[in-house]
Amino acid sequence: MNKDILVVSDLKDMLNKTRKLYGNKPGYKIKVGKGKYKIYTHNEIRDMVDYLGTALIDLGLKGKRIAVIGENRYEWELAYLAVACGTGIVVPLDKSLPENELDEVVERSEIEAIFYSKKYEDIVERIKYTGKNKLKHLISMDSDIHKEGVYSEKELIETGRELVEKGDRRFIDAKINPTEMSIMLFTSGTTSKSKVVALSHKNLVTNLMDLGTVLDVDSNERILSFLPLNHVFECTVGMLMSLYIGAERAFCDGMRHILENLNEYKTTYVAFVPAIYEAMYKNVIKSLEKEGKLEETRKLMEANKNKTMAEKKEIFKDIHNFFGGSIKLFITGAAAIDRDIAKEYRQWGINLCQAYGLTETSPVVGIETNEHFRLGSIGKDLPHVKTKIYEPDEDGMGELMVKGPSVMLGYYNDKKATEEVMEEGWFHTGDLARIDEDGYIFICGRRKSVIVLKNGKNIFPEEMEALVNKIEGVKESFIFGKQQSEDKNDIKIHVKIVYDKEIVKEAYKVETEDEIYKVLSDKIKGINRLIPKYKAIRGILISEAPLIRTTTNKIKRKANLEIIENKG
Repeated sequence: MNKDILVVSDLKDMLNKTRKLYGNKPGYKIKVGKGKYKIYTHNEIRDMVDYLGTALIDLGLKGKRIAVIGENRYEWELAYLAVACGTGIVVPLDKSLPENELDEVVERSEIEAIFYSKKYEDIVERIKYTGKNKLKHLISMDSDIHKEGVYSEKELIETGRELVEKGDRRFIDAKINPTEMSIMLFTSGTTSKSKVVALSHKNLVTNLMDLGTVLDVDSNERILSFLPLNHVFECTVGMLMSLYIGAERAFCDGMRHILENLNEYKTTYVAFVPAIYEAMYKNVIKSLEKEGKLEETRKLMEANKNKTMAEKKEIFKDIHNFFGGSIKLFITGAAAIDRDIAKEYRQWGINLCQAYGLTETSPVVGIETNEHFRLGSIGKDLPHVKTKIYEPDEDGMGELMVKGPSVMLGYYNDKKATEEVMEEGWFHTGDLARIDEDGYIFICGRRKSVIVLKNGKNIFPEEMEALVNKIEGVKESFIFGKQQSEDKNDIKIHVKIVYDKEIVKEAYKVETEDEIYKVLSDKIKGINRLIPKYKAIRGILISEAPLIRTTTNKIKRKANLEIIENKG
């Protein structure tokens, strides 16, 4: 897509330039009661950032590290922007970390102030008084006034307003160095082992400009925020993109309210993980079944598969209305989406685009668009990104490497770890991929999780798990290799299935664990008949206990394998 793109050098420059373009347009739509909303314009958002930043500098926090923890809300975003755009270094914290790990993060990153929501009040106060860290200032997103040594974000904004009105321009005129570390992000995993990704303003705004170039979005979008803001995917593709294009932004009330909120806010653009799209797809199918329209819809889909997206949207208006009637762009990332489900969304005229990226790449490397779409791929490189395959095999598959201005500065205080992944400006992603003759990138799986069989064939657990997860009643699954004899290379494929007892009982009319095991075992045999013999699943375990996952919802393969091995 060729369109004029707004060039910005850093996030502060982005806020200033977009203020001139979109200042009077709605920026946030915040629910304040049933059917009641407060609208903040883009001008008001930028004013609040200036006021808050000024107050933080007045507290002596210039150049300091400041953390933010809490649910997705506009106060979180204001805090992030006020720190990053002229105060110091922002450290977004994962709200799902246990207290001992949060304590360690605060200590490791030398945080001196922290913004937090009410839910984290007790934890944050305990951490402050452990005496192991530099934490001086606690700032509540919920309190209306300063009290008992805790600052109120609302009151700091008012304090900053007064300072600015008296001529204080320390924050407003602050100069940004776009190439130095301004954002510290902890990778998933236990914090003692997790790495700290150092990102700069240049990293983020390059990615932002690239996305603005290839995506068909503008200032009329209404964006719903759902994925955790501490993850750079939601931060860049959601929060920063919303400000960059002058869109309106609302916040989801929670997992159970996604469809309700898509309808309520007439959302046009959203970024979710595949599990959300897959769950919504199942709801659509169930609804069509209930109304007796599924067979008719399937025939319509086949008959109109070559129509334009706009024409399909008219034909499948009822399905679009299920999502609020206004959806223009669904972005999926963080894991691969089921190909068949992705295909059906597009057959309905819904522009579902798969993106791929990592924290280390700020984050997006490639993304599908209306113009560049190929089922199963993650689209093509972004304009400023270069990709190549490292040591490709005879099928062209190898490790994906990435180069460009959105690649991180490195891992903070970890030269060895940085050198392990960086090679002459190229970043080793750890993901196996292939790139076709037209430049479309296909992700095959994590290099570390590939199971190599005795015959040299590679098994990608993620690909096999996607097949197993389609079985009705299966919540999630874990594919692993098991040594079958004294020969350590004699590996056979096994699966651990986590099932939903209620769905399994209803679908298959079974009660006992033995009956459930037999049903699921028969389903696995059905899969085996459809795949090459070397891929066949030779053993299954069943459980109701969820798999161990990272905070970004990726399966912790080593930890899950240890549980299986310990249980014999």
